[in-house]
Amino acid sequence: MNEIYQKELAVCGFEAVKALAAQHPEKISRFFFAGNRARIFGDLCKYLAQRKRLYRLVQSDSELEKLCGSIHHQGVVAMIDMPGIQDIRLQHIQKWRSEGARVLLCDRIGNANNLGAIIRSAAFFGIKEIVISGEDTQAQLTPSAYRIAQGGMEFITIYKAPSAEAFLKEASGYLVRIGADHRAYRSIAAIPSIVRKDEAAVIVLGNEEHGITPAAKKLCDVLVKIPGSGAVESLNVAQAGTLFCSALAEVRR
Repeated sequence: MNEIYQKELAVCGFEAVKALAAQHPEKISRFFFAGNRARIFGDLCKYLAQRKRLYRLVQSDSELEKLCGSIHHQGVVAMIDMPGIQDIRLQHIQKWRSEGARVLLCDRIGNANNLGAIIRSAAFFGIKEIVISGEDTQAQLTPSAYRIAQGGMEFITIYKAPSAEAFLKEASGYLVRIGADHRAYRSIAAIPSIVRKDEAAVIVLGNEEHGITPAAKKLCDVLVKIPGSGAVESLNVAQAGTLFCSALAEVRR
């Protein structure tokens, strides 16, 4: 592969590419599409033509699969520069406190599909900030994360902290720190009594297998569980994230 293209990321999947084209077409450096998508993305092709950027009808699905590394391209692949993730700073946290922001913190979530699903839920419920931990085990922004996010990636900002513990220490006194823990005493139903309508808060979502780290748990102001029937121990982290996003949105209402 040409060196100039090694720093690109492939965004594939109909909803993901449609949202990217609508919200941030300037990010797209190259665009490839199947014949049945030509009419839908005509405006994007005109935009790219005006800026002398490559767009091309492909002759086979295999070409799209090669570009994005997935059979789930749904007939479209848009190439963008590899997204940079900005480091979290105290001024971000201070701003969130003044705005009464809702934030998600991903503590070593390892599956890119889960990260994408969490981003989708956050965008759906109007949560605009997500912090990911900086360990090697933490999933990053990948084609599958973009695809599973179903366009939600265009409506959130992602920040990186050295670790969940480092972020929670920095957020002390600024955000209400709520840890998702299936062993907790308090229920998700208690969130309206934990967070005021105009108060800034962060939900901590833990690793798929191990949950939140013990050190991060100790730094949470409160631990909250999603009660179930007991047939299985807990929900998938992406499912749990959806319910926590919904609970925070209800506090706003």
